[in-house]
Amino acid sequence: MRILLIRHGQPHIALRPRTGHAGFADYIAAYEGAGLSPSSLPPEELRDMARALDHVFTSGLPRSHQSAALLAPQAQLIADRLFVEAPLAAPVIPLLRMRVPKWAVLSRALWYAGFHCGIDDPNVTARRAAQAAGALIARARRSGTAVLVAHGYFNWMIGRELARRGFARRGRHQARYWNTVIYERPEDWQK
Repeated sequence: MRILLIRHGQPHIALRPRTGHAGFADYIAAYEGAGLSPSSLPPEELRDMARALDHVFTSGLPRSHQSAALLAPQAQLIADRLFVEAPLAAPVIPLLRMRVPKWAVLSRALWYAGFHCGIDDPNVTARRAAQAAGALIARARRSGTAVLVAHGYFNWMIGRELARRGFARRGRHQARYWNTVIYERPEDWQK
């Protein structure tokens, strides 16, 4: 059994603008709606791996769905909101201006510290990651392989759950577009 967790390609949006907290809130919404950048192509090695795929799970968000369609045009795309990214909220910190990636790190740290402000908390999101891992395992049991093109942080959360369930990891979760991590278990595994 093999499960591939692939981060989407680069979205068609500025990636490092400097902004305050209100601008970061707007950026989160814009990022969620952004499609794939026309210049973001999957690496050749990944395209070779995807040639034989007959199905690919996505979150249904534009950057995820378009990435999957570009990667495996022959595959059936299965969009499911179960696979959307772990949420971020913009903490209200007046006068602070930073680049968006720094806001994202701060937001994620505050999320774990209890700042949820209208979004799912880490425990709810961890339960969703466990459900996502279960869905991918079920598909891998049926066909030998399950592939998800989704989002970096949530892929990491799913991977953590797969490791808890005895899957071995090949590769590392990184904040790179098209990052691919493979989880494997022997086919006779029934847990």
